[in-house]
Parts: sequence; structure tokens; C-alpha cells
Amino acid sequence: MTEETTLLNRCRKGNLSAQREVYDKYKSIWFTIALRYLRNREDAADALQNALVNIYTKIDTFKPEYGSFKSWSCRIVVNDSIMYQRKYWKHNTFQEIGDDMIWLGDTNNPLSNLSAEELLKQIQKLPDGYRIVFNMYAIEGYSHKEIAEHLEISVGTSKSQLSKAKKMLRSKIEDMFKIENYA
Repeated sequence: MTEETTLLNRCRKGNLSAQREVYDKYKSIWFTIALRYLRNREDAADALQNALVNIYTKIDTFKPEYGSFKSWSCRIVVNDSIMYQRKYWKHNTFQEIGDDMIWLGDTNNPLSNLSAEELLKQIQKLPDGYRIVFNMYAIEGYSHKEIAEHLEISVGTSKSQLSKAKKMLRSKIEDMFKIENYA
């Protein structure tokens, strides 16, 4: 039996010190995920709090034969972050467009000079719909069909939101480098 299995078994029994160990081990990963989906640290902390409740109350449903605890728990954080975002949306931020309207842009990529923190800040500045679809597709690996089902939007809307997110992100990054080059 691995050390993590033993730790998770202690969590299943409600052992608070084991829960704290799990939290300490994964907190930075979980918080980073929540922060990618939400606009600020406070919202990310709130969503993570909800995710922690779900992780610890649903820990009996974790099946190691289907994947790692890390993957399983991160999926909960993603889902809870999306649910938190959805709960507090003031209005629907998705816009329906057809596949023929998707613009992919050019392939110039200034990302090679961009730090992860700078990229995260730019992603957080995206409109809610763009940011969530971008994170789900580009970072979490969801398909457009899965995104559409999860967010209750069409596949076309998912594709258009991703396309617009990429275009906006590219523009923001290019603007950053223009400003830096003049500084």
C-alpha cells in the first residue's frame, strides 16, 4: 500500500490531520486551477473552499484504478470553479456564431518570452465566457462537445468562444510586448 493510499484511507475515516496533509500537498495546484477560471484571488479561494468540501465528502468515490487522486481532485476543482463562476455571472457572456465566422489569425507567437504569471494575468482579464472555454479546452483538455454539455451551450458557441479568446489573448500579449519594447 502506498503512502498516498494510506493517507487517503485516513481521510475517508474523517481524520483531520490527514485532510490537512492532503490539502498542504495539493493546495497550490488546486488554487492555481481555481484562479485560472476566476477573476481574482478571493473568488478562487471561495471556489476552492467549495471544492475542498466536495473532495473530502466524495473521497469514497475516488477509484485509483481510473486515475490518480491528483487528477480526480483537480477535476473537482475545475467543476466547482465553473459552478462558482456560473452562479455569480451577472449575464450570459456567450455569443452564438457559426463555424464560418471563426477566425484563427496568424501564427506569430510572442509566448516564448512570456512568464507563466504574466500569461495567467492575461487569461484572467478575458471575459468570463472566453476565459472559461479557453481554460477548459486549452489547459484542461476538454473537447468542444464536453464543454458544450458542461456549460449548456452549443458546440459552435464553444468553438467561437475559444477562437475569440485566442484572438483577444494574442492581442493582449502583443500589446504587452509593444509597451515593453518602448519602455
